[in-house]
Amino acid sequence: MKLLAIILLMTAQGVFAQQFHFKNITSVPDASFRGLSVIDDRVAWVSGSDGWFSTTTDGGNHWNFRKVKGFEQVDFRSLYAFDAQSAIIANADAPAYILRTDDGGQIWKVVYKNEDTAAFFDGIDFWNNHDGIIYGDPIKGIMTILRTEDGGLTWRELPQLKRPHLAQEEASFAASGTNIRCLNNNSLIIATGGKVSRLWTSHNRGADWQQVKTPIIQGKNTTGVFSVAFQNETTGIIVGGDYKLDSLKTNNAFYTKNGGKDWLTPSATTGGYRECVEFIDHKTAIATGPGGTDISRDKGETWQPLPDEKGFHVIRKSRKGSLIILAGKGRIFIASK
Repeated sequence: MKLLAIILLMTAQGVFAQQFHFKNITSVPDASFRGLSVIDDRVAWVSGSDGWFSTTTDGGNHWNFRKVKGFEQVDFRSLYAFDAQSAIIANADAPAYILRTDDGGQIWKVVYKNEDTAAFFDGIDFWNNHDGIIYGDPIKGIMTILRTEDGGLTWRELPQLKRPHLAQEEASFAASGTNIRCLNNNSLIIATGGKVSRLWTSHNRGADWQQVKTPIIQGKNTTGVFSVAFQNETTGIIVGGDYKLDSLKTNNAFYTKNGGKDWLTPSATTGGYRECVEFIDHKTAIATGPGGTDISRDKGETWQPLPDEKGFHVIRKSRKGSLIILAGKGRIFIASK
């Protein structure tokens, strides 16, 4: 493993230096890893293309890469893990599958299947170990949304009339699985993209929805919000752009202090199109994408590049701890302060 020390110079009541250590995990399969779930400082899961998934139980130092039997050609972009033994994965294609394992990935059970040719899962999240939600691209103009109340053993679709009805060519991006976020006990945010890109918010687990306009670049099927991160119901960041113009720095990152009623432009923005953003503490956020990685120490108001950190699709911080993991095309890094 190669250890990289990156000194970040930032301004916050003066200039100070903070050191991040990035450890490159070797012997990673040449797959596109976009599903990532970090439970605590020891246990994490990743999933990706060609049926690949892996687990670590020692903080990311060692991984056990395997393929889901019978799904060797499937791209598992959505992932949520409960512990070292139990996890949920879903693919980004049709037929659309949801699978669950309770033995560390030795056996995966199909718990849901949708054979509609438009079926396509984009992300999954849970409020707790029992109550979760998964969403996907629209079918006949209506967003696909399913709920579980038993940890993903069974799933039920929300009533069509209660789901968001999307505009023409408004869908979502399964770029990092972070276009959906469960907040507190009942709140939920889903970001869409394409010719129309907005946030859909619910405060009763999807029973009712409100829409929030975003100023992010939109208007083409390659544009929009690719990731959203909220600390609470008021403080949040959206990132994205145009994945075919990944160096474009215009209208690709915004922050809000009032739940999206007003979106503010960073005084120093990200280095281009970004696929994932994650808060790693109450002020610090990291945004990443194939073209580069940036850090903000002020909740998205300003961004600085992390040199040479390219080729990632997703970054996640542990739900219970401080472990930070980045994953991308044939690469996994673990990061620590």
